[in-house]
Amino acid sequence: MDIILVPGLWLDASSWDPVLHALRAAGHRPLALTMPGVGAPAAESADIGMSDWIDTVVQRIDEAEEPVVLVGHSGGGNVVWGAADARPERVRRVVFVDTIPPAPGRGISDFPLVDGVVPFPGWKFFPDEDVYDIDAETRARTLPLTHSVPARVPTDPISLTRESRHGVPVTMLMGSYDQAQVDAEVDDWGPYGEEYRSIARAEVVKIGSGHWPQFTVPERLAELLVVAVDQ
Repeated sequence: MDIILVPGLWLDASSWDPVLHALRAAGHRPLALTMPGVGAPAAESADIGMSDWIDTVVQRIDEAEEPVVLVGHSGGGNVVWGAADARPERVRRVVFVDTIPPAPGRGISDFPLVDGVVPFPGWKFFPDEDVYDIDAETRARTLPLTHSVPARVPTDPISLTRESRHGVPVTMLMGSYDQAQVDAEVDDWGPYGEEYRSIARAEVVKIGSGHWPQFTVPERLAELLVVAVDQ
């Protein structure tokens, strides 16, 4: 199975390295991507938006001989859901890693701009529930792996136009949420809840981690990815 893995904001393809061996050992063909403009100055990345990131994934889908599985971490969830919307008949499953399917017309979030790009704001920027399991050694080791992202990408509204995307099976691998918690809270999610409830087959699986399981519990994440892909 071809598996296209999209990192979250500030990360490149190497962030998926801890899980690639397990996917290959299970007989799959993982392809981790670095999105356009990551690490580039504003002069080179100012015109790059969410649609360009989605188009990058769609191109890889079109190059595959068979339908693919898409995996998106954090903000990468917007990218893979947009790609599934563009090619629903070519996507077997979408796996969200500690994020949820975006609602139409919504962006990822707002982050401070510096010199026309969005730099990684540092581990202290995030709430404790996201980073509690990233120890000092891991923070120091992974900080050099972060890069700026194009200014438009975090705030660009996502265009979702095909209702057939809701027929693509979805697995949400959530750091701290299980199925019962999502079911109890989804009515408070507004448009995001409407999008989730429109998906014909969606499951939630708890990882038991903060927001970056590929750094803190890679073996657990790899195991859950294999299970999701093999369904």
